[in-house]
Amino acid sequence: MAEEGSGYAKALGSRLRAIRTQQGLSLQGVEQRSGGQWKAVVVGSYERGDRAVTVQRLAELADFYGVPVSALLPDAGPAAHAEPPPKLVLDLEQLQSVPSEKAGPLARYAATIQSQRGDYNGKVLSIRADDLRALAVIYDLPPSDLAEELIGWGVLGTDARRAVRLSSDPTS
Repeated sequence: MAEEGSGYAKALGSRLRAIRTQQGLSLQGVEQRSGGQWKAVVVGSYERGDRAVTVQRLAELADFYGVPVSALLPDAGPAAHAEPPPKLVLDLEQLQSVPSEKAGPLARYAATIQSQRGDYNGKVLSIRADDLRALAVIYDLPPSDLAEELIGWGVLGTDARRAVRLSSDPTS
């Protein structure tokens, strides 16, 4: 069990180091910016997993870095190893064959995303579950019904059903 705790301490330390380096701080920089509240040697020992950090000190460190405590915690539990949800990929070539009175809002939305990304391959476009929810509002349909409509048009793959189910499940 001690080995498992040590693994978690090292994973926590790795997250602490990642946050610090993302902010462009050295260990000495942390000590200087904090006015000595955070000693370089102490923060370094947290990052190596050599020293246990209390919940109170972790919360204070998160506050110092300006991040939520959850950003400092390593992923844990079965959810961290769960299969990722399927991607939502629009077939833009198939979209061109759908009558514009049906596909107009989707085509405009896809064109906007392409413009923002600078992605003009014209064949496929990956979208997020949030994009599908926004489109569902535009189409005045529940996301699952819109997904079925898009699947019927051949614009979205059938694996989108699982993605929609997962994104609407509050436990996932």
